Amino acid sequence: MDGGIQLDKGTSGHRGNEMADQLEKKAANNKNIVEYYTKIPKRALLCESKEQSVQQWQNEWERSSKGVITKSFFPKIEDRMKLRLNATPNFTAIVTGHGNIKSYLYKYKIIANPTCPCKKGDQTVDHVLFDCTLLGQERDKLKAVVTRTENWPVSYNKLSIKYYKNFEECVDKIIWNKE
Repeated sequence: MDGGIQLDKGTSGHRGNEMADQLEKKAANNKNIVEYYTKIPKRALLCESKEQSVQQWQNEWERSSKGVITKSFFPKIEDRMKLRLNATPNFTAIVTGHGNIKSYLYKYKIIANPTCPCKKGDQTVDHVLFDCTLLGQERDKLKAVVTRTENWPVSYNKLSIKYYKNFEECVDKIIWNKE
């Protein structure tokens, strides 16, 4: 062994192979070459760092007891990050269960009654998306798109990811306090 590098015994006696072994040895002992080949491209580091951040965020997202409704729309952080959301007040209210939804306002004693203006039940996210007669036309359009490939109703996650544009159009038509 010479300088920490051992020549390949299988190549000894072959002039070309011995020369290659010697060049390999020189390269291994040349700090400039070693440093050059051990550097990781900045882009690779950034990609790895982003992946680690998303994974850490996902782990925290899964451990948290908060945002139950939002988690049902966006269980995977990576899927959510691929979307360019138009965070309108209606969209935000639906995917968080907060805002103008009467069951939320009632829970915090802001209003006296959680009943939906359609009078068919409490105004919850489920009710608005799947039962409210005031959103019937918009829901029928969304349902028509969904039922081309699968059964209605679909999960919140499918609405928000697979059918995002149609879902967004539907919820943007909600008039919360229509009597």
